[in-house]
Amino acid sequence: MLSSVWTQPGRDARVGDPMLDRDESDEHRGPVHDLEPGEPRDQWARKAEFLLAMVGYAVGLGNVWRFPYLCYKSGGGAFLIPYFIMLFVCGIPLLYMELAVGQYTQQGPVGALGKICPLLKGAGLATVMITFLFSTYYNVIITWALYYLFNSFQDPLPWARCDNSWNTENCTTGLNRSLLHNGSTSPSNEFFYRNVLEISSGIDDFGAPQWDLSLTLLLAWIIVYLCIFKGVKSTGKVVYFTATFPYIVLIALLIRGVTLDGAVDGILFFIEPKWHLLGTAEVWINAAAQNFGSIGIAFGGCITLSSYNKFDNNVFKDTLLIACINSATSLLAGFAIFSIMGYMAFLQNTTVEEVATQGKYTLKIILYMPKIKAFCTVEVIITTLYDHFHPLIRKYLKRKEVLVLIVCCMSYLLGLPNITQGGIYFFQLIDFYASAISLMIIAFFEVVAISWIYGANRLARNVEEMTGNKPWLYFIVCWYGLSPMLIGGIMIFGFIQYTPVRYGSYYYPGWGQGIGWFIASLSIICLPIGAVHALMKEKGGFVQRLRNALKSKTPDRGSLTFEEEPDPKKDPNLTLLPSYDKISGFPSVAPHSMVQESTL
Repeated sequence: MLSSVWTQPGRDARVGDPMLDRDESDEHRGPVHDLEPGEPRDQWARKAEFLLAMVGYAVGLGNVWRFPYLCYKSGGGAFLIPYFIMLFVCGIPLLYMELAVGQYTQQGPVGALGKICPLLKGAGLATVMITFLFSTYYNVIITWALYYLFNSFQDPLPWARCDNSWNTENCTTGLNRSLLHNGSTSPSNEFFYRNVLEISSGIDDFGAPQWDLSLTLLLAWIIVYLCIFKGVKSTGKVVYFTATFPYIVLIALLIRGVTLDGAVDGILFFIEPKWHLLGTAEVWINAAAQNFGSIGIAFGGCITLSSYNKFDNNVFKDTLLIACINSATSLLAGFAIFSIMGYMAFLQNTTVEEVATQGKYTLKIILYMPKIKAFCTVEVIITTLYDHFHPLIRKYLKRKEVLVLIVCCMSYLLGLPNITQGGIYFFQLIDFYASAISLMIIAFFEVVAISWIYGANRLARNVEEMTGNKPWLYFIVCWYGLSPMLIGGIMIFGFIQYTPVRYGSYYYPGWGQGIGWFIASLSIICLPIGAVHALMKEKGGFVQRLRNALKSKTPDRGSLTFEEEPDPKKDPNLTLLPSYDKISGFPSVAPHSMVQESTL
């Protein structure tokens, strides 16, 4: 019988490990992180649920709009060369790293980084802050989608005619819309900007929340709550629909799009290579950033979702499958979008490039469906709070469902400013400063904590402990050198090329830019806060505290290997050694006892 037993090379004595010595009938292997006896940490009921959740989390606007946009802007078909190079040297290795960390520690981003490198656990807290900010405005996009859905039951469609109350004299319909170049606008643009947004002149003319969008946003959050209030048990069932249905819609749009007039021109515009652009640094930076943002690195979602895996789950296979589906979706979306753009250019008697620069958010609405990403952002927050404040939640809230309700209500209230007349300007501020500015800084420190301080080799041993197989040398090289260098390069290039955010032709006032930097600081400030807290928890002088805060709180079993469990009855000369926790200086834990998690 093979068991989870560690032996030291060259010795016949058994070393018991309470983290792994569990009954084979017990489904849970690995560290136990429960704060309440008798209440095991939730796990995915099936592997398919985790994979669908990860696919739904990774696939989103980055695939549907940003990838096609960057593709035509950065060299067309030639952009695929840097895109796939960056996928293999940055995207896949970092996804593998985060999935492995989450599964091994069985913790959310704060707990995982706190165990790996306490001094930089603020990077984990920062990812949660970014996710929280992200959740407040991401559901606004779903609100717009629901609003379009409800209005689509009208005949004729309200965005297909110019006789509505919100239309202007410049609204032009008909097959030939060449007049658009002379100041006329399409009914679809007027529907979005004048009816959905009721857009004002700027952020200084903020207005009030619109009642119809407020109710639709409330409906969106009710849907999110009903899908996640039971944790992964409920989310795991929902993903069978939410992660697959958008593909049905996308494939239907592609089939319809390629049959339309002008579709060939749109697709050719999408894939026609512009080789000379490969010599510019911006194209390569765009390729790396696209992989990074699309997969969802440093948002905390990958670590959180994988923390609910079984300890011996094969994360390597999961990584390859998720990355392949993510990239395939980007290509599929590109063909679908540009086939429709070709048709729009045909109707307007203009070029595809002219259409591609119009109505950015309108295209998002047409193609975007409510996604599992909205569920995962809230799950990151819930997991973090539950992991670290479980006793207080049990004492005052009694049930986890109440915590989920509170988080959803707070996110709803904080999302209301985005649906005022000036809300689109606030929406742009959060989207730019909460994600684009601070994300790379946080990602850099996360990779430094895991790859350099904790050690890529040590992480590789953790993967071997879970799966029985070491990662390829290629991944270790990427973790140690290529990935941190790429992230650092993107971060530096981003600051060099920084220009203040604007919405179309609207430039924000100075105080508006100040609000944006304040939003960015909410996550960045978590880095020093986490470091100070880690130092305060240690003992001794500053240097000793610093050394202790740089050390991982998990034992390193790098010198141990799996072997067949020795039987004392068969070998009377066998000497049983104390458990690994005792010989490594860590307190002994009974095999079935609960391991107390440290709080922030």
